[in-house]
This record gives sequence, C-alpha cells and structure tokens, in this order.
Amino acid sequence: MGGCVSTSSSTCSSRSNGEKVSPECLGISMFSRKRSRRTFSDHVIALKHLSSIPNRIFTNGKSRTSCIYTQQGRKGINQDAMIVWEDFMAEDVTFCGVFDGHGPHGHLVARKVRDALPLKLMSFLQSVESKGNGSAADCCNENPGSEVVDPDKDQVNADKVDTQRREAFLQSYKAMDKELRSQPNLDCFCSGSTAITLVKQGSNLYMGYIGDSRAILASKDDNDSMVAVQLTVDLKPDLPKEAERIKQCKGRVFALQDEPEVQRVWLPFDNAPGLAMARAFGDFCVKDYGVISVPEFSHRVLTERDKFIVLASDGVWDVLSNKEVVDIVSSAPTRSSAARILVDCAAREWKIKYPTSKMDDCAVVCLFLDGKMDLESDNEEEQCLSSAALQSNHSGIAAESDDGHNSEPSLQRNTTVRSAEENDIYKRAVAEADQETAMTEDQKWSGLEGVTRVNSLVQLPRFSDERQGP
Repeated sequence: MGGCVSTSSSTCSSRSNGEKVSPECLGISMFSRKRSRRTFSDHVIALKHLSSIPNRIFTNGKSRTSCIYTQQGRKGINQDAMIVWEDFMAEDVTFCGVFDGHGPHGHLVARKVRDALPLKLMSFLQSVESKGNGSAADCCNENPGSEVVDPDKDQVNADKVDTQRREAFLQSYKAMDKELRSQPNLDCFCSGSTAITLVKQGSNLYMGYIGDSRAILASKDDNDSMVAVQLTVDLKPDLPKEAERIKQCKGRVFALQDEPEVQRVWLPFDNAPGLAMARAFGDFCVKDYGVISVPEFSHRVLTERDKFIVLASDGVWDVLSNKEVVDIVSSAPTRSSAARILVDCAAREWKIKYPTSKMDDCAVVCLFLDGKMDLESDNEEEQCLSSAALQSNHSGIAAESDDGHNSEPSLQRNTTVRSAEENDIYKRAVAEADQETAMTEDQKWSGLEGVTRVNSLVQLPRFSDERQGP
C-alpha cells in the first residue's frame, strides 16, 4: 500500500465518534520514534479518523492561516477536492493541496488522493529523514538561533534536505498511483486527478505537482506593488518535453479541429481518451503511452515580501490571469472570504467569456504567509459560508460525511425565492438538465457535450468496457 502510516488499532479504534484524534494516534508524529510495520487495517483506521484530526480542513471554510472554497460547475458532480492541514508534521509545518478529478470516477479519485497522499508524504518524509544523520525532529524544528556553521557545510546540509524532500515527494506520488491501480472498488482505468501539493516549513516552501492545476505567489516588488509569481508549470501535452516523452512511448498528441489550441493525449490504436494533461494520477489506459504520475518538485525560500499563495484548479485559471487572481485576493474585504470571492469572480468570468460553455468546477486554497487571519469574526461572512454549506447539502455539491464517504450528488441548484412562473421554468430546466446528464449503462461516456470549455477527456477507449477488473 506504499507509504501508509502506522496506527494502534487498540487505541484509535476505541475512540468515539466526534472525538478529536491526535496525529500521534495515526502514527504520524515527525519526532524520532520506532515505527511498527504498517498493515492494511492500520491504513483503513488512519483514513477513518482523518476527519477528526484537528487543524485539518477539506470543506469550505477557514483555518488559522488560510481559507478554502470550492464550487461545483455545470457538468454534474464536483470533481475538485482541496485540503489544508496545519501542524502537519510539527507546529510550524503546513500542508496544502488541490486535486482536480476527471473521467467517470474522477471525483472519487480526487478525494482518495486528497485523503491518502498527505499521509504517504508524511510517512516518506519520516523515512528519508531517518536515514540521515539528523533526526526528523531536528529537521522540522530548526533553531535560527543555533551556533553559526561553516557556509559551505551549511550549503551541503541544505542540498541534503532538498534531496530528501524531493525523494519524499517522488516516492509518495509513486505510492499513491500504485495504490490507485490496486483499488478493487475504484476504477481508475479512464479516470484520474491532477495534484498540486505544498509543504510550508518556516520560510521554506516545498512543492510537488502533476497536471494543470496551478499555484501562484503574491509578492511585493521594489515599488511596493503586488505582483504575481507563478510557482508551477501547467503540465500539458503542448509542452515539447511532455509531448516528446508521450510520442516516444507510442502515444499520440494532437488537437481536435474544433479546439486547435488544446493538445491532447491519444492511444496509438484508438481516438481516445483525449486527455488534456500530460501527468496525472490514475488514467491507467494511457500510463503505458507516456502519461506519468512523476511530480515536478521545487523548493523556494520565502521572504518578507511574499504575502500569500493561491492554489487553484484550472476552472479558475481558464478565465482569470495570475495578476487578476492576486488583485482579487488582496482586495478581499476579509481574508476569510478571499477564496469564496475568487471563485465568485471566476464564475462571473465564465458567463462573460464563454457564455455558450458550461462552467468548470473551481477549487481554491489561499494561504497567508504571515500566519494571520481576520482579527475578529465577520458575522456576514460566516452567514455566507453557512448558506453556501446548506446549499451544497441540498444541491449535491459532493457532500461528505464525517467518515469521508460521499453522499450521492446532483446538479447544483440555487435556493433563491422565485415567483410561481419562474419556479415552473426553473423546474423544467432542472428536469432537462438531470435528463441530459443521466447516462445508462449501455451509453458511451463522452466529454464532448458542451460540459466545459476544455474537457479533460474526450471519450473512453472502446475496449475499456471489456477490461477485466483487478
């Protein structure tokens, strides 16, 4: 199962529902201690108690240093997922992630990755750091007031930590994809997810990512103006390096006539699946033809000029530029409302720029680097978020229970008050939409139904229905 964490079933399984579970209960303390052999039941227990871990949020809301928000598009179920986990390995460590699913089961893949990948990354960080001379506790609790060391030696140590972090990201992504392939109840053959993940440890920012979700940094320039710095590269088939790898593996890369600007990945023997990204979790139908789950890794040292980081799925970047996103977040009336306001702005831009297309799902994480949120609670903002949460429960925005399971979603529906005539029109529109998105088992799944401006997949391979399960 890869880098699953170790737990004590006798302690963790006896906790009552709703009781907060400490990270130590899941075996994810970063301090040096001997770890027992991990088992499948340990992994199940760890995932079961994730929702009870303090300082971990994955639904619309805010934390001590961040706010997150997601909104379903108009293609049915919301396939985006997100997470902020403060005190991830130590008090000064934060994990953030955004995951954009695609394909028939993309929503399940995205949420599976959201829940399991942080645990794997944490486990591999423990493993690679324990192999070094220093303990994991020393790595995550650096003391800036310690004695001065030789600059050359300090650089060697910094390079060593970089190598360890890179290895942890690579191994955790590899283990995550391996677990998805072996899942008996989750078909990832033609479904997958992007991933953009970061670990902020003090002033150090470590990032790993695959797919076309993006992260940007808002920073002050010499003129004290806010500028946008793109931290990631959209890993799409139009990048020469990505296209070359895919073609060397006998995959094909070309664009459709009606969307010449979108390069896609195709099987060598079938005009499917038409994947609009070069790296992803899952999508095993094209994993032998150049699509990989190996993440790009980067390390950046933050400065006082750096103000906040925004992670978002492509539903935001399709309609807003990096600078526009920075301006929207920095001008939000409250920090806790920044993610929601950004998604609202993206929704409006979808209607303006692509009136004939259906809006894509949007997920946003705003991480404020000074470690502060609003000084006092904004009652109006809380009411807005509560209203959005209620609307999600009644409209089908992929509501999730405390144990991580998802209720059956449907199209999002507004809860505004309408006249009788408007209500009739609305009901007919909803019925037509439900009928349009309903699929029988003998129908071929297709992404070319005006779902979004750029669909992640075009269609499933013809042989996918006959594929035997693992």
